Amino acid sequence: MSTTKRIAITPGDGIGPEVIDQAIACLQHLRDQLLLNLEWETFDWPSHRWHEKHGEVMPVNALDQLRSFDAILLGALGDPGPLSDPTRHLLPDSVSLAPLLQMRKGFDQWVCERPARLLPGARQFLADDRAKAIDMLVIRENSEGEYVAQGGRLRPGSPDEVATQMEVFTRRATDRIIRYGFEQARARATTRSHDGKPRQFTTLDGRTCESQVCLVTKRNALRYWGDMYTEAFAAIAAEYPDVATHHELVDAACMKFVQCPWNFDVVVASNLQGDILTDLAAVLSGGMGVAPSCNLNPDDRSMPSMFEPTHGSAPDIAGQGLADPTAMLFTTARMLQWLADDGDEMLQQAADILYNAVAADLAAHGGERRKGAEIGQAVRLRMK
Repeated sequence: MSTTKRIAITPGDGIGPEVIDQAIACLQHLRDQLLLNLEWETFDWPSHRWHEKHGEVMPVNALDQLRSFDAILLGALGDPGPLSDPTRHLLPDSVSLAPLLQMRKGFDQWVCERPARLLPGARQFLADDRAKAIDMLVIRENSEGEYVAQGGRLRPGSPDEVATQMEVFTRRATDRIIRYGFEQARARATTRSHDGKPRQFTTLDGRTCESQVCLVTKRNALRYWGDMYTEAFAAIAAEYPDVATHHELVDAACMKFVQCPWNFDVVVASNLQGDILTDLAAVLSGGMGVAPSCNLNPDDRSMPSMFEPTHGSAPDIAGQGLADPTAMLFTTARMLQWLADDGDEMLQQAADILYNAVAADLAAHGGERRKGAEIGQAVRLRMK
């Protein structure tokens, strides 16, 4: 008998509680249908609501409370909305979004993984018909780099103010994120081969491979960490002769994501550059409303990994029931898949059922304007 998996649910701000409600309803349906060993607890923090009552975005011991869970399912953080209310309790982004960095670093969630695949029914923003073949995985280093929060402000508010923001890169974190990218490339190639849908990528020496890893840096201007990433990439690539490789500067990568995204397979980037690239990739795969995201600690399963849709709190539609839960439901399916990685076949079945139901609903109704609750109900009917 499998052990019970525990999920900490943090709805957050804006449309977060609305899309989380649909995720919980789907989890409840799957638990009842498949008799899953699954339980969850909902927390009212981090959020603006909690800050307004307690003067802090989340309790001082928040990470201690979350540590015993197997996964965290997050709705959204940011402006709580509605935008029409100028008196709403509104915090600076640096305060309201700080819990994201605290949880990622506190639980060493060093992989941010965001798939970008244009599914049937999703909006195709690129006119080129080859955009239908977009299928990439953007892997962002999530533990250090540009987001280490090292720096400060001297003489703030004065004409002589000085602000410093340090970037910190270590070889250990560099090696592990690059190696993870190669392992995912191999796994993706195996899945495609099994499904009878192999892809072909050409190596620099003219060979053909069924997978590819692209390293993204800005090594021409950010020399020191860029060179370290490049050297680590070359050393690790030698261990994966079956995987094609290439390098892009981040500005060129942004251009090519729009120009020819179907040429990418796995992309590895630093924290900030990966943050930008993943949002761009999300739009190419149909928009923020269909894009899942996860923050993983593959090394230590005793630490909770965190799953969140790519979109933000959408204060313009918060509280109106208009929020599309598709990205949240795809994210929930990815969470179930992660929880099933220890061999829990029932959780894997639940992940497949939910993913397929959401994908089928998207294919049938993509482009329609529906209430969030209506979408959630339609997905649950398909799961039956």
